[in-house]
Amino acid sequence: MDTEKVVDYIVSWLKKYAHQANVSGFVVGVSGGIDSAVTSALCAKTGLSVLCLEMPIHQAENQVSRAKEHIAHLKNHFSNVQAVTVNLTDTFEHFKMAVPTTGSSSDTVNLSLANTRARLRMTALYYFAGLHGYLVAGTGNKVEDFGVGFFTKYGDGGVDLSPIADLLKSEVYKIAQILTIPESIMNAKPTDGLFGDSRSDEDQLGASYDELEWAMEQAELGKTSNDFNGRDKIVFDIYTQRNSANKHKMKAIPVCIIPESLK
Repeated sequence: MDTEKVVDYIVSWLKKYAHQANVSGFVVGVSGGIDSAVTSALCAKTGLSVLCLEMPIHQAENQVSRAKEHIAHLKNHFSNVQAVTVNLTDTFEHFKMAVPTTGSSSDTVNLSLANTRARLRMTALYYFAGLHGYLVAGTGNKVEDFGVGFFTKYGDGGVDLSPIADLLKSEVYKIAQILTIPESIMNAKPTDGLFGDSRSDEDQLGASYDELEWAMEQAELGKTSNDFNGRDKIVFDIYTQRNSANKHKMKAIPVCIIPESLK
């Protein structure tokens, strides 16, 4: 990959899309992770207004500190970057008091609440986008968005445009080096931070992003589970199972088309 040319291409694409949409900037949720850091830096390079939104919900301190470090780094290098912190912890706790959290398994409740965190953040992003007339820039990469569907529907999947969704995770890291993303973010284990603990993406997925990239490539080549054994088979099965289960996130909402004969 010609990393510098890819950076220039994405920045140009962002500017063109914003101008065609007649908007003057972007809102980006900054989590302290590599994907949001790269996305916000790419948006900043457009010269258009960029609002970085930090939205902690019982967030681990190291995630908060990485987000603040990155935002400070951006503001030091780009005069078009502003930042707002919206602590959604109390909002989340009030939501929990308003809904039943018993009657289902603890795992089911915890997953539903994790997705609720993402959807609260989406609501905040669009609130500020509406205030300023900006676009919400998504932070998902190719493996997450089109491989295993590792995102929350109408949460971090609810965006206006996706500048890095055609980049594999390994390619995102290469872009990050060009953009001089802070080392603390480069070295941190990827995590969605939705459970209020230290679990990483790999803990949840059962495979690393490098492994999932390999599996995605094999699936695109038409390989099946029978072609592998050992760890390769385990990883390939993880990929195909999640890809199948999360198709509903990757495809357009199904519409019941009424036959003309019934109209």
